[in-house]
Amino acid sequence: MVIKVACQVVVAMGCILLPADAFTPGFFSRFFFEQLLFFAPNHECCVGLFVGAQVAAATTKAFKSARLAAIKISQISKPMELNVQSGQPDYSVYRSLVSELLAGNEQLPSLPAITFEIRNALEQSDLSMAELSKLLAKDPSLSAILLKYASSPLVGSQNPPQSLLDVVRLLGMNQVERITMVHSIKSLFSVHSVKHKRLFVEAWRRMALKASLSTFIAKHVGKVVPDQVLMAALLSEVGTLAVLSAFKKSEQTPELAVYVGLCREYAKSLGVITLKKWQVDSQYLKVIQDIGNWSGDSPGPINLSDIINLGLYHSVKLSQAKNNLPPITELTAYKKLDAPENSVVAGGLTLVMTNVQEIRMVAKSLF
Repeated sequence: MVIKVACQVVVAMGCILLPADAFTPGFFSRFFFEQLLFFAPNHECCVGLFVGAQVAAATTKAFKSARLAAIKISQISKPMELNVQSGQPDYSVYRSLVSELLAGNEQLPSLPAITFEIRNALEQSDLSMAELSKLLAKDPSLSAILLKYASSPLVGSQNPPQSLLDVVRLLGMNQVERITMVHSIKSLFSVHSVKHKRLFVEAWRRMALKASLSTFIAKHVGKVVPDQVLMAALLSEVGTLAVLSAFKKSEQTPELAVYVGLCREYAKSLGVITLKKWQVDSQYLKVIQDIGNWSGDSPGPINLSDIINLGLYHSVKLSQAKNNLPPITELTAYKKLDAPENSVVAGGLTLVMTNVQEIRMVAKSLF
């Protein structure tokens, strides 16, 4: 089923979309700002992907032979311990389905034509705001997203926009382009079963906290544009969603433990393939490669990947009492922070740990 968006979510310095087919109309009327896509596809973040999920341990074989050499990027090497209950398909069956995406035998999601049209128009140096607003009007759901976001307290405009032209003037063309890109995620996935929906919904919930943290850190640290952080955070998780999209039938949908293992194994490769297909800026590809790499080499001042990793780190920390996170002082991203932003309390950044309630409230408003 094709995803239709009846309600979209506007978030701090950016915008994230929720597929309307996943929920009832009553759900949307109560929770308009209650979804945000922000997965944690690897390392400790993937193990703690869903709060409260219980993963019983049982040894499984580490299947590595089908990975495409052309798409290889750094991934976790140790096999995921899974508990595949009696009656569930073998892990290799799920692995085979996802491998079909990597091999090109299954079609990866494509951006809507209107997205490419808007992006191409924005590349024209003589494009006027009036022309852009007319182009945006071709997509009613995108228009609604832009108006909602520009009118929200998160933007803080004293004079809320009354038209798309007002929106473009207020946000600027760069921000409009980012929101358009995020909006396009609505076309990627459909929810076809209760189990599939449950994985999808819990993922949004988890990602909201991560996105709120990343944006909060970006605002206080500076040096990286917050709305760019949100855009990067979303695109860095496209591969994880692609894993979910491999299961087109209700009987194919895996249990949580299996899904987490598949994300650890395939999300980065699928993310790189998808973003290259979408022709996005190379900086977002780098974020995919760097996410969850706590101590990797990252020369220069604090950058987009660093901010995302700081948000990811605190998301895992706040969501899981028991985790395998290294001390924050060992993170490459942390070592780039200056005082007072590098102050630490309770194992996390002081600026985060002393504002958890505010951050959680923002995250909750995104569900």
